[in-house]
Amino acid sequence: MNCEQAIQQVTLRAYCELSAEEQETLELHIHGCPECVAERDALAAFGSLMEADVLPEVPPNLLAASRMRLDDALDETPSLSLVDKVRNLLESTWHALAHAPALAALLVGIGFLSGNTLNRYQVAHEPHLPTPVVLQNSMQGVVGTVSGVVQTPNSEVVEVKYNRIVPETMQGSLDDPQIRQLLMTAAQHGTNNDVREQSVGLLASECRAGHQCESQTENGGDGHGFRDALLVSLRYDKSPQVRMKALEGLQSLVRVDQRVRDAVLESLMRDPSSAVRTRAINLLEPVHGDSSVRQVLHTVSTQDDNPYIRTASMQALEVSDGIQ
Repeated sequence: MNCEQAIQQVTLRAYCELSAEEQETLELHIHGCPECVAERDALAAFGSLMEADVLPEVPPNLLAASRMRLDDALDETPSLSLVDKVRNLLESTWHALAHAPALAALLVGIGFLSGNTLNRYQVAHEPHLPTPVVLQNSMQGVVGTVSGVVQTPNSEVVEVKYNRIVPETMQGSLDDPQIRQLLMTAAQHGTNNDVREQSVGLLASECRAGHQCESQTENGGDGHGFRDALLVSLRYDKSPQVRMKALEGLQSLVRVDQRVRDAVLESLMRDPSSAVRTRAINLLEPVHGDSSVRQVLHTVSTQDDNPYIRTASMQALEVSDGIQ
């Protein structure tokens, strides 16, 4: 570990973002590095100074109100067409070159020489990776690299040392930390929609059952909570089926977790799937009295392009008004 990596990890440790193993490695480096010790002490002093100041109380609906103001401002800003953007770029470039012909000629020459030099360098240093070889026996996996070849003297016997790429399978209960970690990895990096949907479905079922769904790193645990993985899938997965399952898994946390509530509100306003947005309206029913929720529902009920979503949002507002 070099000093640059250590300084980054010192900052991450201040926010409890390092694992136990990473903290041990960081401590070993800091023990013999005065510069990193000074950086750690400076960060600790800064944290103490910040804790001494009394922070103003932030209204709970500030985030939703800020988002709504930003949306309104963006809607009022006229957007340029692609043709206008290209024309403006060409005009600005031509204007700059017209006032500096010598500079333009110099830049062209530098670009030509740099491209030629870079191409030669890439050709000379391009790694030649070995082509994987599939063995006749499929149980032996795939040959990834060959690390050594030795011929026995005075014979035709050749010894080849190679490394194999072998697919592995792990089986265990959902309480197993390794199984839980693999499921979260599959939910975010699965090779296809079916893998991600199945993984997110299992995570969601665990959350609905109340089995360590919240982020364990916030509570001093092992970091295997499912909430954050479901939030990532809800915001960024391209499959509406996966996002729907993530939404279902977060249902029990909408009332008690502000981050989950904000994510559901964001899905209501921006998700491209009308089914996901309709389900988001239903999930917000227990918190209709929240001012930020009512603001978003009012915006959607009056400005959304989908008439069904507008109607459902209006009905949700009417029900909450009747309860109050």
